[in-house]
Parts: sequence; structure tokens; C-alpha cells
Amino acid sequence: MGPADDHLVTATTSYDAGRRPVRLGLRENWLQFTLLVIVNVCVGGLVGLERTTVPLIGSETFGLTSDLAVFSFIIAFGVTKALTNLAAGALTARFRRKHLLVAGWLLGVPVPFALAWAPSWSWIVAANVLLGLNQGLTWSMTVNMKIDLVGPSRRGLATGLNEAAGYTAVGVTALLTGFLATGYGLRPVPELIGVVFVVAGLALALVVRDTAAHVALELAHHASPLPTEEDTGPRATFTRTSWHHRSLRGASQAGLINNLNDGLTWGVFPLLFTDHGLGLAAVGLIKGLYPILWGLGQIPTGHLADRIGRKPLIVHGMFVQAFGFVLALALALLDRPLLAGILSAVALGLGTAMVYPALIASVSDHAHPAWRANALGTYRFWRDIGYAAGALVAGVLADAFGLSTTVIAAAVLTSASGLLAARWITEQATD
Repeated sequence: MGPADDHLVTATTSYDAGRRPVRLGLRENWLQFTLLVIVNVCVGGLVGLERTTVPLIGSETFGLTSDLAVFSFIIAFGVTKALTNLAAGALTARFRRKHLLVAGWLLGVPVPFALAWAPSWSWIVAANVLLGLNQGLTWSMTVNMKIDLVGPSRRGLATGLNEAAGYTAVGVTALLTGFLATGYGLRPVPELIGVVFVVAGLALALVVRDTAAHVALELAHHASPLPTEEDTGPRATFTRTSWHHRSLRGASQAGLINNLNDGLTWGVFPLLFTDHGLGLAAVGLIKGLYPILWGLGQIPTGHLADRIGRKPLIVHGMFVQAFGFVLALALALLDRPLLAGILSAVALGLGTAMVYPALIASVSDHAHPAWRANALGTYRFWRDIGYAAGALVAGVLADAFGLSTTVIAAAVLTSASGLLAARWITEQATD
């Protein structure tokens, strides 16, 4: 039976925890899939709290003068989330995905309160450690559970819908916090909308069903049996995904640079555009537009990845992102900061929408179901360490050479990553 037919399979011997027959496919699992989409709206909304206001809280509320010090909260978030992603793959061998999803939400409960009333910058950094743990567990589990539900033939669409929900929520929340900050100040009102996301996300995580039986069904009907000598452990999968496997290596480096861009713009854009005279509402518009387009764009691009393949979207998406940085700098230097911010946000959002679901689907294509969770955890480790790398690169370059140089460096790195993706990534799952 081929991958195109797997969503039609009914397992007569495979049952979920409620003793219901298990089927793979989006239509067959639409209710659970929809609940997981809503969960990821809450996941994205929680991290969206920080996109507009927190860099300005560092510089204006706590008086930080070093860009690297301001960006330290992103470094804390990125490193924690990356390590949690890596651990999440191994943890799925010992715990059910649903239990890890619930644990992630419990860790996120203090975050909005800490952001709203932190007495010092160190509290903001500590809150971002908790936020990284929350995002690593909750986002990883929603991705894995959706992939489990739909089977191989709809991975692009499944990941596109998952990421669309999350990053659209990031953008809408960033936009909303910008407007709230204009009327009520940087704290505490903008951050307290995060309480809604935490309560809703935790409640839905308790309701959604686990997907262990769906993984068992896919394994039973997988076209390629696992080689008996192949090590499926976390360490072996980490080295295989990071370097030994050509396509997985290509996806991992592209994911790292993609989120390096996000981490860099997260810290740099609010400072860059306020330096050019824009207010909080305008900065919120720019910071919101980027992830909104990134999110909504993944619905068609995820479907497109299933039809034309993963590689074209990955390669061209990286080049579109690089062009977005060029637009931001060129128009800002021409004293058109609002136009610069909007056009760069459009290019960065569309470029990222092309790349994001295609990369996750590509990793899933090249990883056997027996070690796919670990492979996705490794890929998401490299992808999300990009947040920390972006903040670190941005802080060092901005302190030494200014914000404009940081934007140029991002454009160069993104173009180079697109070339590496073109060289390494293939469509076949046999390399």
C-alpha cells in the first residue's frame, strides 16, 4: 500500500485509548486535528506577547543601554526552547504526547504575570526560560500529534495548518499589544492577555486525545521496514539528522537561519524603527504583519509542498527572506521607515511561509516513523537555536557596528543558506 492510500486504511487491530478503531487522515480525524489547531493558536499567542513590547521594556523601563543585554531575553528563550525541542523527541519514547502537552502548559502559567510585573530585568529573562520550556513542549507536541493523525500523504498540509495557527496568533497578539501599549503603557495591560491563552490552552490540552495508536498504525503499514541494524536512539538520530543524512542536514541549517532571522528581527526591528521615528502602534503593525503573513501563508504553501515538492519552496523562500532585509535597510536609509517596515515584513512573512511547512514535511519524509519524533526534535533544536543565534549576532554586531550592519549580515547569511539548501536537500526519502 502506497503513501497516497494510507489515509483510507482502517486498522482492525489498532485502537486508541477509548477502544475506537484508528484511521489515518485529515478527514477521519478532523475533530482532534481542529482541537490541536486551536491549542496552537494559544501557543503562538503566548509567545506573541513579547514581539512588540519586551525589547522596549528593556531599554525604556529598565534602562538597558547595551543591545546585547536587551536581546538576552531572546537568547534565554531560544536556548531553552531548542534544548526542550531536542528533549521532547526523546521524551516521547517514555511519555505520551498528551502528557507532555499538558506539562508544557503548566510551565507556561507564570509567564504573563512575570512579564507584567517583573521588578527587574532578570525576572524577564527567567520568564523567558519558562516560556522556552512551554513553547518547546507544546509546539513540538502539536506538530507531532498532527503528523501522527494525518499520515504521510498530508504532512505538508498538516504542518502548514499547525504553523499557520501558531504564527497568525503570534502576529495578531503582537499587533494587539502594540495598540494596547500605546493606550495603557508598556506594562501590565498588554501582557495580561496572555492569561487567556494559558487557561484556554491548558483546558484544551486536557481534552484532546493522545495519538500513540496512530503512530502504531503507520508503523504497521510503513512501506519501508526499519533496517534491523539502524539505531533509533536520540544520540544516533541527532548525528544522523544534524550531519550524516544529506537532506536532513540541509533542512536543519535552513531552519536555523530561518529562525535566526526571526530572532534578529524580534530584537532589532522595534529598536531600528523607533530610532527612525515610528511610534509603538506602527512598530506593532510591522511586528504583527510579519508573523500574520507567515502564519496565513502556510495554509496554501503547506498544500503546495504536497503537490510540487518541498525543495522549491525551501530554496526560493530563503531568497525571498533575504530580499526582505534588503528592502528594510534600503527604504529606511531613504527615510521611509513605515514603508520599509511594511514591505520588509511582507517579504519576510511570505518567504518564511514558503519555508516553514516544507522544512518540517521534508524532515518527516526522510525520517522513518520509528525515529521521526527524535528527528523532528533534532531539526527543531537547530531551528530554534536560531533564535538565540540571531539575538547574539544582532547584539554583538549592533553594539559594534550599528543596527544597519546587522540587517546586512542577515541578508547575506540567508542567501548563503538558500544556496546550501539547493545543494543538499532532495525530494527522495532514500538518500
